[in-house]
Amino acid sequence: MGQHIFCKIIDAHKVSGELQVGKEVAIRIDQTLTQDSLGAMAYLQFEAMKKEKVETELSVSYVDHLMLQLGEGNGDVHRYLETVADRHGIVYSKAGNGICHQVHLERFSRPGKTLIGSDSHTVTCGAVGMAAFGVGGLDVALAMGGVPFYFTYPRAIRVVLEGELAPWTTAKDIILELLGRITTKGNVGTIIEYSGSALKSLNVPQRATIANMGAEAGITTSIFPSDEMTRAFFRAQGREQDWLPLESDPDAEYDKEIVLNLAEIEPSVAIPHSPDFVKKVREIEDLKVNQVLIGSCTNSSYQDMMRTALILKDKKIYPDVELGISAGSRQVLSMLAEVGALGWMIDAGARILESGCGFCVGQGQAPEKGAVSIRTNNRNYKGRSGTQDAKVYLVSPETAAATALAGVLTDPRTMGMDYPNVQMPEKFKHDDSMFLFPTGTKKIYRSSLIGEPPINTPMPESFEGKVAIKVGDMINTDDIIPGGPAMTFRANIQKSCDFVFQFIDEEFPENCAAIREEGRSPIIVGGVSYGQGSSREHAALCPMVMGVRCLLAKSIERIHQANLINFGILPLLFENEADYEHIGQGDIISIENIHNAVLRDRVSVVNKTKNETYITKNGTTERQRSIILAGGLLNSIRNKQESRDLYV
Repeated sequence: MGQHIFCKIIDAHKVSGELQVGKEVAIRIDQTLTQDSLGAMAYLQFEAMKKEKVETELSVSYVDHLMLQLGEGNGDVHRYLETVADRHGIVYSKAGNGICHQVHLERFSRPGKTLIGSDSHTVTCGAVGMAAFGVGGLDVALAMGGVPFYFTYPRAIRVVLEGELAPWTTAKDIILELLGRITTKGNVGTIIEYSGSALKSLNVPQRATIANMGAEAGITTSIFPSDEMTRAFFRAQGREQDWLPLESDPDAEYDKEIVLNLAEIEPSVAIPHSPDFVKKVREIEDLKVNQVLIGSCTNSSYQDMMRTALILKDKKIYPDVELGISAGSRQVLSMLAEVGALGWMIDAGARILESGCGFCVGQGQAPEKGAVSIRTNNRNYKGRSGTQDAKVYLVSPETAAATALAGVLTDPRTMGMDYPNVQMPEKFKHDDSMFLFPTGTKKIYRSSLIGEPPINTPMPESFEGKVAIKVGDMINTDDIIPGGPAMTFRANIQKSCDFVFQFIDEEFPENCAAIREEGRSPIIVGGVSYGQGSSREHAALCPMVMGVRCLLAKSIERIHQANLINFGILPLLFENEADYEHIGQGDIISIENIHNAVLRDRVSVVNKTKNETYITKNGTTERQRSIILAGGLLNSIRNKQESRDLYV
């Protein structure tokens, strides 16, 4: 039997394990990336490993999230990141150079290589045939230290793209159509590979939009073949030497196949508050709009920006609408300036924002109370915009620009203008001067805002807990620890703990403290797809610091489950989901002989308050169970003379 693309890459990088669905496999990691809101903790964890230099082919530290630099906090983090990168052999991308996923795609992506990043949208680089994963920061730290990356080998879905997009229909509409079909839940342990005749008309920036939002489905990664379209992108970036062809074998087998006819896709919109709540734009046209924001790592390529500029050229935005535009990289921003496109946007009434994540992560451009915000980014979770009751709709740049002009949600096909058919440039502008390549000469900067990575204690011999909070379905990591102002304190774990479940139950930190005073461990109870969204490991790290040792849920998303295990929290799934209804906040929960229980596939959980016993599933591997018992991955490593002893 032949191999599909993902299988070929993993097979070439395999350190241990089997390439069988559901089995744990360990691979060598070629490249890592971090961004500044999560990177500081990753590098603190790397420092704790006492390694002199990173052992990857390439590691890059990007500054793109904490751009506002209100007060001293973000500036301190950036200086720490710059100096720790220089000391340990890491490339540093300065603030203003652009969004990590866009810039990494442009300057460092390579077909056939493995990449992990402490951001869920690291999967963007699957657009050029990389095996790219979003992970927690601790996994990145370990990979930089030469430790293999472990994951459960996924099943494969082939998405066959046929036909061609009609004018005004875009790559964003393709992925919205797919998300509407497969939803954001139930896809753990899956990869998507794209194929079909339509690939000959989809260039790398378009593929990147599709791969980027695969993260919203909860899949392990998305991947495209490396073909002549890929080669053209590398040539335009002045890196044709980094290109190589990569495709699946003709007899490769897949677990499922989905066929999309691009000619049948229409301009689409994801309505609040989930990326898979998808409708056709024409179905909800005339929705009054307060704000339009164009950019983010999903839709901020040169083509996206140029089409936006051409739609706005010689026009004015609707008087009641606020329009903000953010190019994805300094490369794109500079090219727009050179052709006059920035002037067209400014003349239309747009605010030109920094090349960063900004509005996508609640760092600026928070709309007014109750506003309708039309955006081109990838997530529209409640409160992610920075305004709790705002309603965020996700669309393509073309739909967003048409909407900014009309003041209501608008199908761009109704504008009465010719489609601005912008081709990918034959040559992009190359200027890598805002990368600081390591010299090994800088002293690591530290301030009171740069803490130490917290270390858990081993799992106690006896376990009795109390439910500190019970939440519903589809709780995302923004719900657990929000973006916005809370992001300033990502390097200060104790302060970050104050924000956990801030908008669901602001008393959660106090509840945890009270439970610990009773001599018990706080327990979190969740519903379906607990831990969706961002890879932010603080959603597991902070609960660990607050004493949480166990999570009970109907289902848990991949990255978050890995983070829970990394920090010594036992993730258990209700075997009978009806048991979820029986358990309540304040219930006393015990697990007898927990050291033995952790080693079993099924664990009996006793609700002493209700006098009930629930059978739960423990889907962790033997390796992960030893990590949980040790109190987390760093604890396990510190118990070894050589960190690799734990892994190989």
